[in-house]
Amino acid sequence: MIGDTYEFVDLEYVKEAGTWYLRAYCDKEGGITIDDCEIISRAFEEKLDAADFIDDAYVLEVSSPGLGRPLKKERDYKRALGQRVEVHTYKIIDHEKSFTGVLKDYSDDTVTLDLDDDGGEKTFNRADISLIRMAFDW
Repeated sequence: MIGDTYEFVDLEYVKEAGTWYLRAYCDKEGGITIDDCEIISRAFEEKLDAADFIDDAYVLEVSSPGLGRPLKKERDYKRALGQRVEVHTYKIIDHEKSFTGVLKDYSDDTVTLDLDDDGGEKTFNRADISLIRMAFDW
């Protein structure tokens, strides 16, 4: 948590089109606003400037993890129980690599979905999952 309000979700440092980006994904109960992103960005800038441990020039971006946020931590899975998620696998399982359904259960080793379109219940080994994220319909 950042302070008592914000949850630090993820961080990435990537080079795109010749420019380095340091992206911080943060959230809070009820969702994050642009004003929240500005507060977090200023806090990060102060710490990053003081530490000065990144040699390259970079752009700092702070945003919400978005609607299709990946499930990475225990609290992400707890929050997603009973919600629709997408599971993408490294290898083909039952002629598919993408599955959508309601997150029914999870453990350290498995994830169980009630698949859409009466596909029944399906349990995946977490080692086989390349990405699991919240599903949304446009």
